[in-house]
Amino acid sequence: MKPTTQIAITHLGLCTPLGHTPQDVLDNLVAGNTDGMQWRDDLLFERAVLVGQVDATLPTIPAALKHFDTRNNQLTLLIAQQIEQAVEQAKTQYGSQRIGLVIGTSTSGIATGEAALAEQQGSGKFPQDYDYSKQELGDTSQFLQAYFALTGPCYTVSTACSSSAKVFASAKRLINADVCDMVIVGGIDTLCQLTLNGFHSLESISAGHCQPFSANRDGINIGEGGALFTLEKVAVEPPAAETSSIVLSGIGESSDAHHISAPHPEGRGAIAAMQAALMMADLQPEQIDYLNLHGTATQKNDAMESRAVQQVFTQTLPACSSTKPLTGHTLGAAGAIEAAFCYLLLSDYNKQHYLPPQIWDGEQDPNDPALPLVNKGLQSKVIHVMSNSFAFGGSNASVILSRVKQLNG
Repeated sequence: MKPTTQIAITHLGLCTPLGHTPQDVLDNLVAGNTDGMQWRDDLLFERAVLVGQVDATLPTIPAALKHFDTRNNQLTLLIAQQIEQAVEQAKTQYGSQRIGLVIGTSTSGIATGEAALAEQQGSGKFPQDYDYSKQELGDTSQFLQAYFALTGPCYTVSTACSSSAKVFASAKRLINADVCDMVIVGGIDTLCQLTLNGFHSLESISAGHCQPFSANRDGINIGEGGALFTLEKVAVEPPAAETSSIVLSGIGESSDAHHISAPHPEGRGAIAAMQAALMMADLQPEQIDYLNLHGTATQKNDAMESRAVQQVFTQTLPACSSTKPLTGHTLGAAGAIEAAFCYLLLSDYNKQHYLPPQIWDGEQDPNDPALPLVNKGLQSKVIHVMSNSFAFGGSNASVILSRVKQLNG
């Protein structure tokens, strides 16, 4: 079979409650480590809450970019430094105008705005360095563009919990249209009171540790973190057991618009997104080796997703798990972070071929179809993995990553 050109993930940077190096994140992921989940008493107005928290020391924003100084952008900078050398090489190879940026977020610098408002309420004045633009959704994309000194397309996707999954589709379009030779994609979100109290008002925050797909589930944990990828075209051969490149083989998007905050009960939009991703990847459902579930542990999401997965995969359900008990739901960054988890499972970092276990109480909800949730210690070599991200308003995305043999030269 003749070689084909595909879009590969050529570099990855990340920082999550599981760590901020690829090996640490992978090790904690497949061990089911929940140490990144921490109790905080400064986020909800009414009670303490369990959240996924980044414990890395964040770098200082450069003086020339102080107008971008937020915790969200400090986290972004930590991640950006991990891919900086690759971006600089690409600028020399392609030119800064040929490198695009598409970032997903839902919080941006809102926490900075909250602190500024608290000071204004106490003293009557906003902080001298406060600027409303720090909490605008496009701030992180603009910060990265300024930091890397890029002049190509730069924009933000903010579709709630599918934001940084949908950026992969945006990047694919930019590259296939020959607008860009490289696109930096990803998502970054940080903890803030607005998000926590918003979900609390929807009665969606768990009283303790979230329990995806359990009969006892009572809502989500919120988390923070981020991941950045560089995407470029590579010449590849058909998928093989031993591989040297990881590609974006499929991305499916849908918008069922069933309800502003509740998914379609039968998962019509989720089904459409998964099927579109499989079609783009030219794969049959039985070829998916692992599925990273959206798995928020809300009553309606898990009921919908279990039905949608059963509808798509029928009798060939893949090993699957929700990794949100390990990180919390990182909202706009969830798609990128969970795609990063899938990348790590496919990568050479995963020498023992472990899969991420489902951390829950093991009490299957009898009202929902049972899924083959991963137990600790399960080892399975994977070639094709899918990650689901389903958002408010029925904005859905499914991403498929695959191992392929890359041609030299």
